[in-house]
Amino acid sequence: MRLRFLHLAAAVVASTGIFFSSHGIFEIPVANAAERVVLRYRIFRQSVSVAELSRFAETGELSRSLRSNLARAGQDPATVRRYLTEPVTVNPIFLDRLLNSPVGNALLDEISQVIYTPSRRADRQALRAALVLSARDGQVSLIEVLQNYPTQEVQVDGDRLEVAYRQLRRLSGNIQDILNRGGRVRDLLNQIS
Repeated sequence: MRLRFLHLAAAVVASTGIFFSSHGIFEIPVANAAERVVLRYRIFRQSVSVAELSRFAETGELSRSLRSNLARAGQDPATVRRYLTEPVTVNPIFLDRLLNSPVGNALLDEISQVIYTPSRRADRQALRAALVLSARDGQVSLIEVLQNYPTQEVQVDGDRLEVAYRQLRRLSGNIQDILNRGGRVRDLLNQIS
């Protein structure tokens, strides 16, 4: 059992750069992170650098190509920016535990219909790594997920960006429910003791 845990722990550190210990959470720099985002809207697609999309998310300023492609896709830049930047509060340790459960796998599979690897292989694992890395500060946004995605290129179904954002919010709600139930169970146990 201990050997299995060590293999799992090594895999988490290797894929996410995050090391959990009884002394806290430590980050090890990860060399692989997305450099390009391929935004897919209906019949066309556009490749933009993560830096360009991040600049739009941070400042609201659109590059010429991003502006024209959002217009062609009928997307409101302010709405897209809101989905990219609005943070969802999470507990990083509970997020990691949830994402490694059957419920978490189902949520990862849903979100990876919108955000996925170019090969469509290991989508769940790549998304899990990006979410765990993004949660270091106790919150996650879609732009952080894209910035921390562990492949050089990440594909995004732009027409379904809202779906990914809602799934993140749902994920946060599941973690909060678990924490609330855990607190009630702990209170009951303390009353019995």
